[in-house]
This record gives sequence, C-alpha cells and structure tokens, in this order.
Amino acid sequence: MIDKERPTNLGTVVSVRGSVVDIRYDENLPPIYSLLRSGKERHIAIEVLAQLDAQRVRGIALTPTQGLARGMIVEDMGGPLTVPVGKGILSRMFDVFGDAIDREGEVTDVEWRTVHRAPPPLARRSTKSEVFETGIKVIDVLMPLERGGKAGLFGGAGVGKTVLLTEMIHNMIGHHEGVSLFCGIGERCREGEELYREMKAAGVLPHMVMVFGQMNEPPGARFRVGHAALTMAEYFRDDERRDVLLLIDNIFRFIQAGMEVSGLMGQMPSRLGYQPTMGTELSRLEERIANTDSGAITSIQAVYVPADDFTDPAAVHTFSHLSASIVLSRKRASEGLYPAIDPLQSSSKMATPGIVGEHHYRLAQEIRRTLAQYAELKDIIAMLGLEQLSAEDRNVVARARRLERFLTQPFFTTEQFTGLKGKLVSVEEALDGCERILRDEFTDYPESALYMIGAVDEAKEKMKSAKSAGKSPAQGDSNTEVEHGAATHES
Repeated sequence: MIDKERPTNLGTVVSVRGSVVDIRYDENLPPIYSLLRSGKERHIAIEVLAQLDAQRVRGIALTPTQGLARGMIVEDMGGPLTVPVGKGILSRMFDVFGDAIDREGEVTDVEWRTVHRAPPPLARRSTKSEVFETGIKVIDVLMPLERGGKAGLFGGAGVGKTVLLTEMIHNMIGHHEGVSLFCGIGERCREGEELYREMKAAGVLPHMVMVFGQMNEPPGARFRVGHAALTMAEYFRDDERRDVLLLIDNIFRFIQAGMEVSGLMGQMPSRLGYQPTMGTELSRLEERIANTDSGAITSIQAVYVPADDFTDPAAVHTFSHLSASIVLSRKRASEGLYPAIDPLQSSSKMATPGIVGEHHYRLAQEIRRTLAQYAELKDIIAMLGLEQLSAEDRNVVARARRLERFLTQPFFTTEQFTGLKGKLVSVEEALDGCERILRDEFTDYPESALYMIGAVDEAKEKMKSAKSAGKSPAQGDSNTEVEHGAATHES
C-alpha cells in the first residue's frame, strides 16, 4: 500500500482529452507506470504511460474523467497500481484497484503488491511437461491440458463455456487442492453477477477469487485488470506454493483495450488498426503464466475470433501462446452431447507419445480416426440409410456413436438442473472405457447405456438396474437406434 507519511509530489493538469491527461511537474517527474490521483477525495486515477519532456507526463485515466479540468492539482502516489494479496482475498470479488465489489465488507489480512511484475526467470521454470488432469473424459483423452500451460476455449454463446469453466474450477479444488481465479476482461455486468451466483450455488466460492474490469469501464482499467489478476495468482503460486487455475474471459478484449489505449496515446496503428505494440503487450501478460519450481499457474482463456477469421492478428498472436485448443460445437450441444466439445477440431501439443505415453497416443489417434470416418459416412446414412453401408462401415458407425455417448459426462456443477450425480473420471478409467468400446465389448449394449456415465463399468450397472426394474434401457434393436439417430441428427 502507498505510504501515507511520505512527502507529496504535486503536479498540475495541463490538458484533458477524453481518457488522456497531460500533467506538468516542476520538480520530480513521475516514472512510467506511476499511479497519480486527482479530484475530490482523489477519486480520479491516472497511470503514467509517457514522459513527454523534462516537465510533462502523459497518462491514461483508469476511471471516468468527469470533473477533471486544467489547473487541477494531481498527486503522485509514489508507486504503481497495487492490488491486495493474501488469504483474505479468497471468496471475494474485486475491481482493477483491488477494491471489493461484492458488498461483503472490507478485505482484511492482506498485503499490497504492484501489478507490474516480471515473468519468472528461465532458471526457475520447470522444464518437464506435465499433464494437468481435469477429470473430464473428452479433454483428458483427446486434448490433455498442460500443467502451467495455456489453453484456449473457443465457442459462441450458449454452448456451455461457463458450465465447462465452472466444472474445471470444481475439479481443481477437489482434485488438485488448488486455488481458482476468474478474471473478467470487458465482461458484461450481467455475466459477472450470474457467475458469482453460480459459483456460490456450486459451493466453489471459498477457494476462488474473482477480478472484473467491466465493459463500461475506461480502456485503461480493462487493460490492467489481467495484470491485477495475475499478481494475485502469483501470490498463491510463489508464496503459498499451490497450483492455480486462472480463467480469463475474454483475452481478445484485453487486446481490444490495448488498441484503444494505443489510439488514445496517439500511436500510429499497425495492421488492421491494431496497436504496433500488441505482440509485446500480450507477451508481457502471457509469459507470467508459467510452471515454476514452487507451483504452476494453468490458464484457460476464452478466445473470441473476430468474424471467425483465424488469420486476424489478434487470433494469430494469441494462438502462438496456447498449448491446447478446446472448440465447442453448437451442433453437438443441440444433440445433447455435453460437454459439447468437438473432438475433431480441438487439439493439444501435449498429445504426443513422449508426454502422454505410447498407449494413450495410439488410442487417441484411433478414437479420432473412428469419429472422422463416422462424420464422412453421415451424409450417406442420411440419404440412403444404414442398410446401404458395408458391414465394416456399420461397425464403425456403431463404435463412433457409442464413443460419442461415452465421452459425455454428468457435471457436479449441473446436478441441481439435471438430477444426475456429477462424476470425476481418471485418465486411466477414461482410456480403459474407450479401448473396450473400440474392441466391440459393448456391441450388445444400447447406446443409451453409455450416455452420461462416469467409468465404463457403470453401463453394466445401468443395464442390470434396468432389467431388475423390468424395462429395457433401449427400445428395439441397437442398429435401428444407430440408423434413426444418424438420420435425425442430419435432418
């Protein structure tokens, strides 16, 4: 926190142009990134971004500048923007200044640290690639995440991004005994409020911190909220030696805020109007997310791709930092296959024989091949029906549809909506289930027996309980079900 006893360094406002403020200092010129305050009760905060000459600095306002005028006194706070860190920040919601915005009273038992921190040096970084186990079958089998790595989550509205993030937070707390941090960059206030309520209802709030820079806030605040969240995450990694799951929604809005700041500061725009310093700014944020000798910050970042153009500079720069891509599909969501992850479009750099092992790698390749063959056959099934396929192709379709259903999973965070008990599945159990389905062990089982279960043996229990209740879990022959399902999904 800034020392209240220090001698004050006072300046005068020279000009105000929107969020850009020029200030004159006759003696000590504040360094870059210094926090300045002005107005009644010092409610207007300005961050220094340029020293124009020996007497003037140019800063960007982190708060609205209504009421700021030429000639007003500006006080140098004697340091950069700081946020609180410590055990006291758990279960709380903050803004970019580290002020609690959850109406739960003052934050206690904390110290204040600058948001401008250097990434961990190479000597402290862990050099071995470890898999971050999520307990979600489709992710752990086909697109394993990297511990201390960065994964991108791509998907439109209503396909289950938030539910997937919430489940990962739940599993992180139960499975890894870690801390989760949610950072909303340019969030709508509705989204933040809904997420807070959902986290509270799911019981994950006590091990979680939320930081928001809302859409209506000035670009300076939205641009710094990611750094504020990372400072909090680094405390849990370095001081408490715990694993941290950092969720950022949305990384594109961070680049967008940087673009606004750059334009306001009068910098010449680069390609497609983006700021010339975009690569540096994104790297400064992303390189702090790392696996060190004390712990790891694993990040999952929602990524908006402008106009679905993957050659857009914002998308290209973001992709270069990611170790895994999780693509959510609206079509799969409409079929009820939750989590609605598209296994053919999603990928991970961790899915290599050297990291996950030869057995896991071969099995994942076989699953992808089976699902890809089924995708190719869907058009033929829709036009001619399943009977026109060869016996071999019919087997592929049956396997693929059983795999699709086995890769669905009931979530802990949706128990109150679905009535299904949540399941945490280990990688070994998930691989065992996929392997047994590919070896045709479940040919005589209806597809519905494999839908929304945890480990594959639950399908057998489902069948037994259905028989003892005197009803068949599937009506009719399983091949008829395949044909009907494939046709309806295409129609």
